[in-house]
Amino acid sequence: MFAALRVRNFRLYVSANLVSQIGTWMQRIGQDWLVLQLSGSSGVALGVTTALQFGPTLLFSFYGGVLADRYDKRRVLMLTQAVMGVLALSLGLLVATDAVVLWHVYVLAAGLGVVSSLDTPTRQAFVSEMVGPEYLANAVGLNSTAFNAARLIGPAVAGALIAASGGSTAPTFLINAASFAFTIGSLLGMRAEELRPSKPAGRTGGQLSAALAYTRRHPDLLLAMLLAFTIGTFGFNSQITIALMAREVFGLGAGAFGLLSTCYAVGSLTGALLSTRRRSRPLQRFLIVSAVVFGVLLMISGLMGNYYAFAALLIPTGAAALVFSVACNSFVQLGVEPQMRGRILALYFMCFMGGTPVGAPLIGWISERFGAPWGLIGGGAVCVVVAAAAGAVLARGRRVRLEMHVVPPSVQLHVAAGAPVAPTAPDRVAGLAEEADGEAPGEQVPVEERGPVVERRPGERLAGGPTR
Repeated sequence: MFAALRVRNFRLYVSANLVSQIGTWMQRIGQDWLVLQLSGSSGVALGVTTALQFGPTLLFSFYGGVLADRYDKRRVLMLTQAVMGVLALSLGLLVATDAVVLWHVYVLAAGLGVVSSLDTPTRQAFVSEMVGPEYLANAVGLNSTAFNAARLIGPAVAGALIAASGGSTAPTFLINAASFAFTIGSLLGMRAEELRPSKPAGRTGGQLSAALAYTRRHPDLLLAMLLAFTIGTFGFNSQITIALMAREVFGLGAGAFGLLSTCYAVGSLTGALLSTRRRSRPLQRFLIVSAVVFGVLLMISGLMGNYYAFAALLIPTGAAALVFSVACNSFVQLGVEPQMRGRILALYFMCFMGGTPVGAPLIGWISERFGAPWGLIGGGAVCVVVAAAAGAVLARGRRVRLEMHVVPPSVQLHVAAGAPVAPTAPDRVAGLAEEADGEAPGEQVPVEERGPVVERRPGERLAGGPTR
């Protein structure tokens, strides 16, 4: 479960990243609460702030991927981390001096989004240079575990600090500004000779076209990006939906908001820990099933009219979200060539976070117009429909049977060959059925070593390995 921690450089990085991510989550809670204070609890204002922070992903993420493939990733990360620290410090000083107004938050959120769009693909691609392909799946899971451990600690500390400060959010921003020093220190302390840098990409034109062409040639990557866009746009809006549920439905303050965020983080941490057990590339069916489960739980949570019931349901919802997120990230990273990893990851994060400028204001408007629960219900419904449609395309022309057993508890998906189906030219996703075993381009995917053994009947093959 912790195999990647044998690598010293990764050990340094992930421990410092945990501290930095705690600060980042404190700022997220502080920023959301500050916007609600300055805007009179406007869901639209909260959605606009989120859109400004994640909108630059659409415009600049690919350039971050190019930087990751072309330059020393460690130096790029030192620069981006330093700039994000300065932005957090600026917002903290504005709040501490009572000079902050709403447009200040908008501008600084957009600035943070620009720098983060360059930082994210570089940071994700750097993981493979620290641990190599043999530990990559485990390292992705551990990185997400650190992120969600911070998500567990940060919101609770932020809520307590805001309450103890009489409603002031300044401490959350100032602590976050200081936390970036830990990541920069870990990068400086690494042993450069133990890194495994990929061959730098040349300074040639057409690199975006090459990345797009590479993705189009691999329908499995198209599936991952379609699901990432859908879940990221309509499902991953907890910073908006939880804040509005706490304030508008339950009539509670910052402390209760922080507790709800912590419940979601407990589930996310659980999902991330479960994901560290994976040692091979996930199957496409696993991505689809996990997306459907997350969407269903999101819809059910919107129906909870009791604070404690809502808090309890946030735990499995958070777990489902992270099981999908880690699986999708690993699926993409283990399915691309090292020289293309930065650019493909940039496209992936453009899909995952690039829809937020549309989804966040839309979910905020739905919540404000029809009530906060409908933001959760509507977002979950879109996730379920799109994932189910992708699953239908994947299973087209095949006979599918789902078996559920009580003793021992198990779910088995069987697929038998059916009559050939003529492909439709414009539908590239139809190619998913030809790669139903989720193989990486040019790679043989190892079979999962653990899980129940399923007997195969004559003329039938097992559709997927065990989904843990």
